[in-house]
Amino acid sequence: MTKKIAIWFLFLSILFTQYSSAVEKFWSLKNNKVNVRYGPSLNSKIKYIYKKINLPVKQIDKKENFLRIMDLKNNSGWIHTSQLKKSNSIIVLEDKILFKKPSDFSKPIARLEKGRLLVIKKCADSWCKITTDNYSGWIKAKNVWGSTK
Repeated sequence: MTKKIAIWFLFLSILFTQYSSAVEKFWSLKNNKVNVRYGPSLNSKIKYIYKKINLPVKQIDKKENFLRIMDLKNNSGWIHTSQLKKSNSIIVLEDKILFKKPSDFSKPIARLEKGRLLVIKKCADSWCKITTDNYSGWIKAKNVWGSTK
């Protein structure tokens, strides 16, 4: 009997893991002005407006052509899928050094402050090549919010 219960719990944990990872996908805002609504409909009232292109958001639910999203500050609402694109950005959660090459021994280019929005060009191992304002270089892909995949 305990073997059946153990197998049942294993099955449920695998199912839950697959479900939660499928739901928590990151996206980026496609435009400089994106309406976030109270419900999954164009008839729903606007809750607030994002004014930051490439801002990363996490998908927490989906209904037809709308995604319920959450941002870094735990604000949530519904956005039409036409206003989102495949995730291409991250926000740094601590101050970071931007390096010329993906190595701690490479030449430092700039200091990036906590909260900085970075656009990802590519990621390899534990490093991501990014751009921000007038800088381009590599950062460690640790302590960031958004997808590095």
